[in-house]
Amino acid sequence: MNAVSSQPRNEEKRGFWFGLGAYGLWGVLPIYFKAVDEIGSIDIVAHRVLWSVPFLFLLLFTFGGARELRRVVREPRTIGFLAVTALLIATNWLLYVYAVVSGHILAGSLGYYLNPLVNVLMGRLILKEKLSWLQWAAVAIAAVGVSGLAFQAAGQLWISLILAVTFATYGLMRKIAPVEATAGLTVETTLILPLALAWLGWGLAQGLPVFGTTDVETTLLLLAGVATTVPLILFTAAARRLRYSTLGMLQFIAPTLQFLIAVVIYGEAFTGWHAVAFGSIWLALALYVIALARHSRAAAVTVPE
Repeated sequence: MNAVSSQPRNEEKRGFWFGLGAYGLWGVLPIYFKAVDEIGSIDIVAHRVLWSVPFLFLLLFTFGGARELRRVVREPRTIGFLAVTALLIATNWLLYVYAVVSGHILAGSLGYYLNPLVNVLMGRLILKEKLSWLQWAAVAIAAVGVSGLAFQAAGQLWISLILAVTFATYGLMRKIAPVEATAGLTVETTLILPLALAWLGWGLAQGLPVFGTTDVETTLLLLAGVATTVPLILFTAAARRLRYSTLGMLQFIAPTLQFLIAVVIYGEAFTGWHAVAFGSIWLALALYVIALARHSRAAAVTVPE
């Protein structure tokens, strides 16, 4: 098999592992938010932005991404594109943190259960990605499982829908954006930084504990940059290498971990609908992975030596 033909499949494998890492980290993120839930939702998001910027610049200059950043800042069209994605991800962050700290983890997690279905639809309708009958079956089974959770969370369904649409749109735009993962995220967070600084500055002026009330809370807030940027970098790297529908199916990992954490650690109820949803979603994910494996084998057979 020649090197040129094997390169796309190698990139797809790398994208798969990047996506697995991103969604695994997002799956355990509620533990972090619960640890700082005495801080307001907007304060937490402001800290995520504030401490992400220096961490991202450190990554850029350590791993040679400064040239890419200089290229991007000289392109107004790309900056405008990233301003839209910055607005989308900031909205998503704020609403998800609000959902967690206000006791609506179910609605927040449902948003990320709906998100893969939105991803698959966007991949099919916008990017013209084709799905096999086995992949369509996986999507249908997942949709059945998610519908039960949607029925349970009807009162907070607006949270779920906004989370799903904003993050799916963000992922789609980052997939087609002409910028690498770390440089793009650096520009996005830098664009939001003035708002974050203004909010925290106003809080300090009012005498509010925007940096926490204990040394532990302050330390955790300082780590917000790492907790925010690492999974996002992995996600955008995966988005550039994977079919958008595949990326969507991987996303079921994060809300499943969130639900397990909510039940095992925080004692939230695990209902019959949850059992049906989990069974359906993991069956769907297994079918989707089988379909991907079949496609990979078929591609390997058809490529000439």
